[in-house]
Amino acid sequence: MSIPRRLPKAISYELITALIEATNASDLPERDRAIIELLYGTGMRISELTNVSIDDIDAQSCSVIVTGKGNKQRMIPVGTYALDAIEKYVKGERRAQLVTGIGTPKLFLNRRGKPLSRQSAWECVSQAATRAHIPGVSPHSLRHSYATHLLERGADVRTVQELLGHASVTTTQVYTLVTVDTLREIYAAAHPRAR
Repeated sequence: MSIPRRLPKAISYELITALIEATNASDLPERDRAIIELLYGTGMRISELTNVSIDDIDAQSCSVIVTGKGNKQRMIPVGTYALDAIEKYVKGERRAQLVTGIGTPKLFLNRRGKPLSRQSAWECVSQAATRAHIPGVSPHSLRHSYATHLLERGADVRTVQELLGHASVTTTQVYTLVTVDTLREIYAAAHPRAR
């Protein structure tokens, strides 16, 4: 008997919006908003996010260069919401106050002006989720949501594989199970002979 694979948990777009809005009550709202926008807007892993440097963001081409597992680099498209949040954070007074000495090329900084750790970035997401009253949110659930929302809106599995940086399409195919469940729910609710 095989153990059933646990499906990833996607967050609805409405809850993603509430999560982003909850960053307004943060001590560093511009930074925290940019973190969540970038995680959801690119599907990158938390370790990839904390390694992003300012020079990795290309607003002109609306893309970010990400260094993933095995030091493999990939270019990911970035939407205007994330780019706007990053611009406000980078040009904001608070980030300028955080940069110490000659500074750091890393995009996200902690309160002491040092590169943000994975744990601190995770805590940023967790605190926004608590403020928004959304249980069970982690940076990885933003990645799941990114992939699921792309597939639900017609992206093919191979493209999503490339965007996520998965070595095998089999890893990405688990997200198609989530969309099949969504299709079943819609069918059951909408078709007169489905009951």
